[in-house]
Formats: sequence, structure tokens, C-alpha cells
Amino acid sequence: MIRTSRFAPSPTGRLHLGHAWSAVQAHALAGDGRFLLRIEDIDQGRSRPEHVEGILADLAWLGLEHDGPVLFQSQRLPVYAQALDRLKAQGLVYPCFCTRADIAREVAASASAPHGSDGPVYPGTCRQLAPDARARRMAAEPHAWRIDMARAVAVAGPLDWRDAHAGVVRADPEAQGDVVLARKDAGVSYHLAVTVDDAAQEVTDVVRGRDLFAATHVHRLLQALLGLPTPAYHHHPLLVGSDGERLAKRNGAPTLEAMRLAGVDGRALAGELRAGRLPLGFALASA
Repeated sequence: MIRTSRFAPSPTGRLHLGHAWSAVQAHALAGDGRFLLRIEDIDQGRSRPEHVEGILADLAWLGLEHDGPVLFQSQRLPVYAQALDRLKAQGLVYPCFCTRADIAREVAASASAPHGSDGPVYPGTCRQLAPDARARRMAAEPHAWRIDMARAVAVAGPLDWRDAHAGVVRADPEAQGDVVLARKDAGVSYHLAVTVDDAAQEVTDVVRGRDLFAATHVHRLLQALLGLPTPAYHHHPLLVGSDGERLAKRNGAPTLEAMRLAGVDGRALAGELRAGRLPLGFALASA
């Protein structure tokens, strides 16, 4: 089987060992197939050109060559808008005017509010707006677009996907609530962009961390609604440091740049990661 995998970092900071772990696994899985690089830079407020340059330098240091041109999500906003328009035509999305503060207040008022992978599930406030009130607010206020999850699930019917670590998984997107498909400031969200791009790049195998397992329930639904193919998924364990905390940019995880400047051999490091051997002080998360 000829496989196509991808590595899709966001240029909002320097890559760390956790990114290298994921990139090496995606590269190894592609084998004699194609290993693609996608820059997920829809967050223009935080994305930086110097971080794109850093990503390219880090991959070269690891000896991970990608096939074909780099895909930049910021150059594909019209494509995402077309996908959103298809969902609008089906009556499966609605405008949302709520701020984060609005949502936090509503959730705080409900002690039993359910939680999805991204935090408390949206209570559906704007879904209840009358058509005339909605039209007036759309003309005057910035708004996001959310999927009407219950309606979308009813249209799509039962769904599943194949996961390398979990077997056949029955999709349960309703647990995530009415997630945002188009942000006020970006015109698209991670969920819609990554689903459209994986199909456009003909990705056969998605390799990513277990922290994104819950998001796959939403992506499987979007694939069904948009008539897109479903790749196989490989949700790998995350890396944790000596403190037991997962490696993350916001936690100040040691960067690949720092390792390179310290004299670490990048290709040798990639070989160790490919063999499942982690540097001293790092381990795989248990869940």
C-alpha cells in the first residue's frame, strides 16, 4: 500500500521534542509513499514567518525530507469558505455572536454543563435565536459559525473510523457539542481546515497525538457531510518530561533549536525516535 502522511505544525513557536516524535512517526509510516508538510497558519495573530523558517530548519536537521510544495492554510481561505457554504446550504450551521466571556457565564450558571475536548460544551445560545433577530445581528455584529451538531448527526447517520491503536471507533461527535467551524477572526477553524486539507492532499494516514483523538469524532462527521474520504488514523502517545507534564510550547518545552545549538546530532536523534528510544528525562504519557 502506497501511503501519504503529513506533518502539520502551527508556526506559533519553535518545535520541541514532542513535534519531532510526531514528525518522525509520520515520516516512517509513509515509507516509500509521500510525506507532506502543511503549515497550519490560520491564526494570523500568532503565526510568524520566522517560525516557518524554524520548522524547515528543524526538519532538515532531523533529516526528514518532505515531498512536494509546502501547503499553507492561510492561502486556502477561499477553499474553506466554499466548504462552509456547502454546510450552510444544508442548513447545518448557524452564526454565533457569543464571546468567550458570554459562554463562561452561561456555563458557570449550569453546574452540570457537559465538557468536550476543548472545554465546556457550548450551550447552544445562538442556535435558539429567532430568524429576524439573527438577520439583524448578522448585519451588525462579527460572528463565528457553529455546526448544529444534533441536526448534522441526524443527516449523516452512524459513522466510524479505523484507528491503529483503538481499532474501529464509533464516532460520537455530539459529545463535542456545536463546535466552531469558522472563527470570527479567521473565517475558518482547525476542525474544518484540517478535514478539507487532508482530503485535498490525498492523505491516507493521519499521524497525530492522542490529544486530538476527540477531535477526530468531529472530523469524521465533516467528511461524511462534505463527501470526503476517511483516512486511517494513528493517534500516538504524547511525550512528557521529567515532571510528568506533556511537552508543549506554552510550558516552555526544550526546543529542537536549543538541542541543535547544543551540538545534538539531529539525524541520530531521529533514528533513536524511530526506534522508540527517547532521550533521558522523557517518557511516553500513559494515557
